[in-house]
Amino acid sequence: MTTTSFRPDDFSGKVALVTGGYGGIGEAIARDLAHLGATVIIAGRDADKAQALADALIAEGGKASSIAYDVRNIPTMQFAVATAAARHGTIDFLVNSAGTQQIEPLVDVTEEAFDRVLDVNLKASMFIAQAVARVQIATGRGGRQVHILSVRAQLGMRDRGYSAYCSSKGGLVMLVKQHAVELARHGINVNGVAPTVVRTRMASDWLNDPETYRKLIDRIPLGRVAEVGDVSGPVLFFLGAATAFVTGQILYVDGGITATQ
Repeated sequence: MTTTSFRPDDFSGKVALVTGGYGGIGEAIARDLAHLGATVIIAGRDADKAQALADALIAEGGKASSIAYDVRNIPTMQFAVATAAARHGTIDFLVNSAGTQQIEPLVDVTEEAFDRVLDVNLKASMFIAQAVARVQIATGRGGRQVHILSVRAQLGMRDRGYSAYCSSKGGLVMLVKQHAVELARHGINVNGVAPTVVRTRMASDWLNDPETYRKLIDRIPLGRVAEVGDVSGPVLFFLGAATAFVTGQILYVDGGITATQ
C-alpha cells in the first residue's frame, strides 16, 4: 500500500495578478505565490506601494512587477490588465482582494458612501474579472479566478452599519457563481474565499478595543480571529491542482461562525 502526502503546488511558469496586492491579505497571497514560483503582478491604486512590494519580492528571489489603476475607473483597470498581459504574455490567475468598507447605520447611509463601497467591492470585481477573462479566453490556456469576500456575504451584522458592505459581498457571491458557469467551457475556474475578521490594519476597530475584541472572540468557535495565512492557504488551494474540478464555490474561512448562526 502506498501513501501520499500533501505537497504545495509549484506555480512556476504561472502569471498571477493580485489586486489589492499590497494590503494585508493581498500581500500575504502575493508572497506565497512568489515563493511557489509564480510571477506576481501587484495591482493597486498606489503605484509606489505596489512597486515597493514587487521590489521586495524580487529581492527575496521571486518574480514580480506592478501596475496601478483606480478601481472606480473601469477604463484604467482595463488598460492595466491589457498592459500586464502584454508584459507577461498571459494572466493565469486572478486573485481579487481589493475592497473597502464604510460603516453607517441604516438611517444614516448616504448615497455617496453606498455607491463607493458597491463600486469598489462589487462593480470593480465584475470588470477586473471580465478583463482577465478576456485575456484567459484569448490565450486558450484556461485559468483560475479567486475573489476575497467575507462572512458578511451570508450574515448581517447586528448593531453596526453594514448595509453597503453586506450588499456588496452578497452580490459578489452571485457574481462568482455566474462567472463560474459562463467561463467553465473555457477551462476557467472561479471561486471565492470568505473570511471573518482578519488581523490586518483594516480590522483595527475590531482588534484595538478590548471589549469589542472580547465580544468578537466569544462568537468565533475556534476562539481567535483569522491571520493572513489562514486566508492565503485557501486561496492557494483554489489555484492549485487539487481543485481542478471545483468552481462556483465559496469557502468560508471563519473559525466556525457560519456554522453557529
